[in-house]
This record gives sequence, structure tokens and C-alpha cells, in this order.
Amino acid sequence: MKTTFLFLAFTVGLSTSLSAQDKTIFQNKEGAAIKGYDVVAYFKENKAVKGNDQFTYEWKDAKWYFANKENLKTFRANPEKFAPQYGGYCAYGYSKGYAAPTIPEAFAVIDGKLYLNYNEQVQQIWKKDIPGYIIKADANYKAEKMKAAKN
Repeated sequence: MKTTFLFLAFTVGLSTSLSAQDKTIFQNKEGAAIKGYDVVAYFKENKAVKGNDQFTYEWKDAKWYFANKENLKTFRANPEKFAPQYGGYCAYGYSKGYAAPTIPEAFAVIDGKLYLNYNEQVQQIWKKDIPGYIIKADANYKAEKMKAAKN
């Protein structure tokens, strides 16, 4: 019952957020990717670390923030390695066919890839079948990209 309620709340919450999410990279209204959090820190420190205004980089029409110069340099050398999957949108959401927003604290690094989730409750659902949800999300994301390329 609780899982059903969380899923319903998740999908209802999307109805207002999806129309505003037409960017390739999930970003806030100021254009900050991943709400200004340092994506390299997820790999190095295994935690969400807020970026610093002094260390930014423009990539894929978004402004990426980093906690320090070293992380900025690391990202610039290979942004695809550190950028979150599905443009930073919710991994569980993409498995269900939705481009849902995320919070920086609900994350996982799996097989060298960063995945974000809508919130901690949705992340708990996602953790019940991570490999299965990744397969579905990858397929949905690929289909969306192919559809966008045709338009």
C-alpha cells in the first residue's frame, strides 16, 4: 500500500514538473546542472557536495559547479564520464517513462555511472531492482533521444 501511494504521489507530482523539463540536462531555473552540486564529488567522496561559484563550466547548455579546481579540471577532461545518467533526471522515473526532477542527495554510483532519483523514498523503490530499472530506463531514454532527433 505504501509503495502504491509513493508511486501515485510521484506520478502526480510529475504532471506539473514535466512540462517545464525540456532541457537535455536537469537544471534549476538559474541554469545550474544538478542544482549546483559537484558531480565529480559523487565519485571521489561518495556524497552530495555543493559546488562553488568560483569553479564552473558550461557544458550541454548547463552550468556545472564544482567544489574545487581539481574537480572542475577532472570534469572538463571527460564530462561524459561524470555526468549523471539520463541527463540528471530520475533513474526510476525514466524506467517508468517519465523525465522526473531529482534531488542531489538521492544518488548512487553503479558500475562507474551516476544515477539520481526524485527523492529518498523513490530511491528505496528503485533499489529493489536496480538492474531491471536501469535496463528499462536506458531503453526509454534511448527511445526519447531517437524521437527528439527525428523532430
